[in-house]
Amino acid sequence: MFYSARTFEYPYPTAYSVHTASIGMEYPMICFNFGRPKSDGTYSHRTYEGMVSVVVHEVGHNYFPMIVNSDERQWTWMDEGLNSFLEKETIRERYPDIDYTGNTPKGITRFMKGDQSIMRPIMAMSDNQGYSFGANGYSKPAAALTVLRETVMGPELFDAAFKEYAQRWAFKHPQPGDFFRTMEDASAVDLDWFWRGWFYTTDRVDITVDEVKWYQTKAEVADPEKKNVAVKKGDLSKSGTASPATDFSAGPQMFSVINTPDNAYREFMNKVDDKAVIQKLEGKNLYEVTLSNTGGLVSPVIIEWTYKDGSKEIDRIPAEIWRTNEKTVKKVFVKDKEVASMVVDPNAETADINTEDNVFPKKAVESKFDQFKKGN
Repeated sequence: MFYSARTFEYPYPTAYSVHTASIGMEYPMICFNFGRPKSDGTYSHRTYEGMVSVVVHEVGHNYFPMIVNSDERQWTWMDEGLNSFLEKETIRERYPDIDYTGNTPKGITRFMKGDQSIMRPIMAMSDNQGYSFGANGYSKPAAALTVLRETVMGPELFDAAFKEYAQRWAFKHPQPGDFFRTMEDASAVDLDWFWRGWFYTTDRVDITVDEVKWYQTKAEVADPEKKNVAVKKGDLSKSGTASPATDFSAGPQMFSVINTPDNAYREFMNKVDDKAVIQKLEGKNLYEVTLSNTGGLVSPVIIEWTYKDGSKEIDRIPAEIWRTNEKTVKKVFVKDKEVASMVVDPNAETADINTEDNVFPKKAVESKFDQFKKGN
């Protein structure tokens, strides 16, 4: 069984799933699940999807919380959330005919866009969740673990750590801290920033592309020892203006690369090979990207570049990019080809709630008011 592969071998002789008229409910070694066909024996694909989902979910409860016995009245997410994550993983692997977006980063964005004044974090006790109960108990922790597995840690490392948690705490009563510590201990990855953002706040992932500057190096090399040489870093070649560019039509900004002055090395014995650095940058395209963490939730940055020749490339930058400034960062990318466009989170991996500000060049987006005027 898929659950056993991710956790431990099922220790009991049976696991019954009883076909009932409505809802789903779990007990040790037995559960009751809806999904009955019509009177003529036929059923819709939607009924089939619902039946598969509820059977996988309720049978999965044999593992969480029947064996890894967390307190679901206090921390609903520790059984419902972890189980919903494995439910999603099971359906993805075993039922390719089901287009399943529940419990995924893409599926949680609608909730994450909600009113933060009435929203509660995952780590609020179940009785205090209010309208957030369903999402915080089931889908948000499942989506968070998906981000952790697919984008932060990688499947192999995450699966090993998750399995260690399940085996370490089988037939015991873990608390949230036991899950957090085990995942870090078993993986040797510092995840405090992840637990803080996803589980202890109502912040959202919303990375905004503020600006992209395109640079190229000048052919000549400026010598800082010659006082009559003016070093023009960021000299605009075509646009003649310092206003933020909205596309690449103005061409690259040209700058000169200077040799490192000897007094800059101070007590260091080794020196930079300036000539090699200059040669390495010759003919390259340098793109300085300015990003803002608009939503407040620290996240890895995934950038897809589309080049002028139609080819594509993806750069993955870990969440540590925000380590010294959680609000805004700049990063330079050196590319052989000219870039036609770029987009952040192209495959909806991180639960970014607003993808309209993820692109460059900026695309004109009509306001609802403009659309209303056109329609009337």
